Amino acid sequence: MTTDRRRWRLAVPVAAALAGTLFVASAVSSGGTDLRPGGADLQALVSDRAQDVDQLTRRLDELQADVDRLGAEVADKDVRDLRRKASAVEDAAGLTPVSGPGVVVTLDDAPAGQASDDVDANVLVVHQQDIQAFVNALWTGGAVAMTLQGRRLVSTTAVKCVGNTVVIEGVPYAPPYVIEAVGNDEAFTQALAASPSVGFYREDAKTYGLGLDVDRVSALDVPAYAGRPVMEHARPL
Repeated sequence: MTTDRRRWRLAVPVAAALAGTLFVASAVSSGGTDLRPGGADLQALVSDRAQDVDQLTRRLDELQADVDRLGAEVADKDVRDLRRKASAVEDAAGLTPVSGPGVVVTLDDAPAGQASDDVDANVLVVHQQDIQAFVNALWTGGAVAMTLQGRRLVSTTAVKCVGNTVVIEGVPYAPPYVIEAVGNDEAFTQALAASPSVGFYREDAKTYGLGLDVDRVSALDVPAYAGRPVMEHARPL
């Protein structure tokens, strides 16, 4: 017992010295400021990251255009045949821009004033399943083409909820979330009204102040899908 207590007395100063060293290193590296500022603006951070990704995406588009141009100059018959086959399915794959009438759906978190101890904070924010409910309803309503936050949605597009932000194919976005769909607005209205999940969101919008706007527009311009669709688990029927 005496030996154990002696070991403890020796260990305490060593541990304290190590802790002091870490505190000094932390203070030096942070320049005397908080390493994790409490006032960090998450939405501003998300916006900055999204802008960085958009810049890289534009650069990727420029490089891809160069590749396509060089590929078009190839005189090989097999290459030309493959390009013709690819062109035949570009519309279905979302690789061409689409214009026409449609609807614009805007979803947003409830105002900060709605928060209280009696209300679950989760019902005051837009979640991935809310966005998916409207997207699915619009597809059901015959959408010809659709975007979310200006990004073209295709069959392989992944929309995920990470914390209180939505991530679309690796790019984080803060609310409001804007869905644009080209198609028949009457069919869209019927499809949205028939969706139980959309109905649940509408009830929460009335009760808790979640943002919801559905606007008919006479002209929408939906860009082509900027990525390269890759099918990993599909086979021809």
